[in-house]
Amino acid sequence: MRLAALLVAIAAFAVFPLLTGSNYFIGVTISGLIYTIAAAALNLVYGYAGLLSFAQLGFWGIGGYAAALTVMRFGGNFWEGLVFAGLVPAAVAILIGLPTLRTKRHAFVIVTLSFALLSALVARDWVSLTNGPLGIPGLPPPTAFGFAFRTPTHFYYITFVYGLLALGFLYLLGGSRIGQIMKAIKQNELLLQSQGVSPLPYKLAAFAVSAAVTGIAGGIFVFYLKIVDPTFLDFYYMQTFLIVVIIGGAGSFWGVVGIGLVMVALPEALRFSGDLRMVIYGAILVVAMLVMPGGVAGWLNDRRIAALRASLK
Repeated sequence: MRLAALLVAIAAFAVFPLLTGSNYFIGVTISGLIYTIAAAALNLVYGYAGLLSFAQLGFWGIGGYAAALTVMRFGGNFWEGLVFAGLVPAAVAILIGLPTLRTKRHAFVIVTLSFALLSALVARDWVSLTNGPLGIPGLPPPTAFGFAFRTPTHFYYITFVYGLLALGFLYLLGGSRIGQIMKAIKQNELLLQSQGVSPLPYKLAAFAVSAAVTGIAGGIFVFYLKIVDPTFLDFYYMQTFLIVVIIGGAGSFWGVVGIGLVMVALPEALRFSGDLRMVIYGAILVVAMLVMPGGVAGWLNDRRIAALRASLK
């Protein structure tokens, strides 16, 4: 039944652009898919390995700039840009992760937050590379075998295919032995060390993989927007990723993916309320966190346990 539900959901997303002629709704769905991918990548670090990393915002921006610069400055194409959008953030993650992952978790949070803020400053002030506040506009549409992905519908399918690949990879990784060890690190790192397992390689792997997945998502998104500038490193994006993970349930793959697609569309659904839109959005988030401190996945698990206990009485 779960497999059937998953196949139905995939089929629904595959035919969605054919069912609506609205570029607005297609654009909202593209944003939802991109944000969900980035949130799932953050879930690998925070939900599985237990590391609250604000560096995801930096990797998101680095991926966007790496993809844009590959095409606009170094003569590459969109697909080569996506390769560098994954490789450059992963390399940076390894460089900063090797020293910082040896620190206490509170120090790690501070370092990653500083890195995210530094990335925004570099994007704004390194004018010779990033063009400063003006950014890099006019990003060309991707092409493949002579076909140009010009319309939102065309771009939707690039995002959809990458979403399937990225989320499928993260799901398999989370269920593998490596993913189980990451969860053990979050639960009791000292106990894991007493069993002869070094946590550092697994933390570093989670950090680098998450950076690569997030960077590619950022690279795709800037080409959809056709511009990348310092506002691409606005803290709004990090806030969105983190909220999706918390509401979905840190450590729950399906909880994060499901809530990601819903929560990103919520501000658009509340657009009728005008200036109060973000206020209502924030109120819904606060109530959700008070009612479900373990996220939707935790709430469902509690209901399942309660039902099981009631059936045993």
